[in-house]
Amino acid sequence: MPPKPPRLFHLLSLAQHRLLKYTDAAFKEALGISHTQLGVLFILEKKPGAMLKEVSEELGINASAITALIDRMEDAGWIERRPDPGDRRAHRLVLTEKARPILARILDLSTEIRNEAFAGLSKAEGQHLIDLLVRVHGNLSERVPPLAAGEFTDLDEPDNHVAPGAAITAADLSLVGGQR
Repeated sequence: MPPKPPRLFHLLSLAQHRLLKYTDAAFKEALGISHTQLGVLFILEKKPGAMLKEVSEELGINASAITALIDRMEDAGWIERRPDPGDRRAHRLVLTEKARPILARILDLSTEIRNEAFAGLSKAEGQHLIDLLVRVHGNLSERVPPLAAGEFTDLDEPDNHVAPGAAITAADLSLVGGQR
């Protein structure tokens, strides 16, 4: 009897794990930044002046859990906290000029990674895969809550995963090796 193919959940988990480890290593080698930190940069590029809560919600993680990540990114000079003019207790997050070259380079690097991940697939098959994953994500997004602070350790470590449940669209996925 031939061996059974991997089950859907196991196969998706393996693919996600390998993709995250591979992209994290590539981003760290080329840019000195993790994939989670890049997620923060992309969010702030789309929404300059976003609040910490907005960033954590878009990443699908607890606001208190992202504080250390934001602190490290601020220490590295990629983002800064600015006082919110409407609320003295609140701060807005903005990109610094040091982050701009990272965002400029990421598209080329992401395209290289996507080409490697999609090797052997036609352009239509790759787009179909993205479309299907977006539909699966949409089906489950309202049913699965984001991870709580105690369910992960340090999100920008290569062995940890970004929480499921973050809002993803086909346009977001195309940033990982696609056109803007």
